[in-house]
Amino acid sequence: MASKTTKKAKPVETIKEEPIEIRRQMRLMQGNEAVAIGALDAGVNFFAGYPITPSTEIAEILAYELPKRGGVFIQMEDEIASISAITGASLAGAKSLTATSGPGFSLMQEGIGYAKITETPCVVVNVQRVGPSTGMPTSPAQGDIMQSKWGSHGDSPAIVLYPDSVKESYELTIRAVNLAEKYRTCVILLMDEVIGHMREAVALPDVANIRIISRIKPTIPPNWYKHYDENQKYLSPLASFGDGYRFNVTGLTHDQLGFPTNKKVEAHDMMERLRKKISYNIRDLVQIESRDMEDAKIAIFAAGITARSAKSAVAAARAEGIPVGLLRPLTIWPFPDDAVRKMLRNVDIVIVPELNQGQLIQELKRLTKDKADGDLIPIQRADGALITPLDILRVIREVH
Repeated sequence: MASKTTKKAKPVETIKEEPIEIRRQMRLMQGNEAVAIGALDAGVNFFAGYPITPSTEIAEILAYELPKRGGVFIQMEDEIASISAITGASLAGAKSLTATSGPGFSLMQEGIGYAKITETPCVVVNVQRVGPSTGMPTSPAQGDIMQSKWGSHGDSPAIVLYPDSVKESYELTIRAVNLAEKYRTCVILLMDEVIGHMREAVALPDVANIRIISRIKPTIPPNWYKHYDENQKYLSPLASFGDGYRFNVTGLTHDQLGFPTNKKVEAHDMMERLRKKISYNIRDLVQIESRDMEDAKIAIFAAGITARSAKSAVAAARAEGIPVGLLRPLTIWPFPDDAVRKMLRNVDIVIVPELNQGQLIQELKRLTKDKADGDLIPIQRADGALITPLDILRVIREVH
């Protein structure tokens, strides 16, 4: 009887997926997509996160792209694990980022404080939605402005950036990564649901023309290295685990080598370093847009998606001959105190539209104590709907 011949199985062909070539010509792009591409262009090579509306597209794109570029994507079990993972990855030398919203941002607060006290570079993108609690996951709000500064317990100075367009979402993501690396801290990119999900025509710059900042690496012998060294600009080198430098990392108050301390002098020095590396570099950190403020007697102070409505309202009011201008902070924290005081010096009335029950206006009250109560006018919504240009224009007409 003839024996059966066994056919050898053909080897399975593995197809290596190449990274998508990011088109630089003008095209429609979503805000969350712009954040993901900005992260890639900034050199982010580690993402850990948990899907949550309305930020999930950022994770989806990076899950697809990072592994093909030699980076790492990991979906964690929750947001507490996510912020912990990006901090650990950064300590090992990665440029790391996570994205979340509402309840997830609340869960990350202790981890954000840990990243700040350990002076570990990382970026948290918070695409805001209506709260508190689960709120309205698919509706816009601006209720996390104060939380982005004060959410973590203790004194922990914050750097928070706030875009108002798809293109700016790309630009400020790169800036957030750069500032995190430069100042060794956790930087927050604050977004609105509408900015995250809207699409605009955007032409991305050539990567060769983008300024990318990476952390300063130590060049001294390992036995000289202090992980939390003092210097005049409060910018210190950062060794990574595995580089051969010995240092300790703890969330406890620590000395320059990173070891826990109860000594008042060392605790004072640590807290001052955290404060001064922000306060001593205000000019580098603060960005503010001024529009039609030269002769303005009425000013609108607005951020994010609400500033877009304000820009339309300013154009319409100017067409009617009303001298109104706009101030928009791109850096929401540290708050641009000096710039705002200077720009509002000759203004009679300030209108503050915001999608919450009054957070930005508190900062304006602090800076404009010389003005009467009626000269600072709030426009507030916290119901999931936007403040429209007409809403703002009506108030402009009333006070003119």
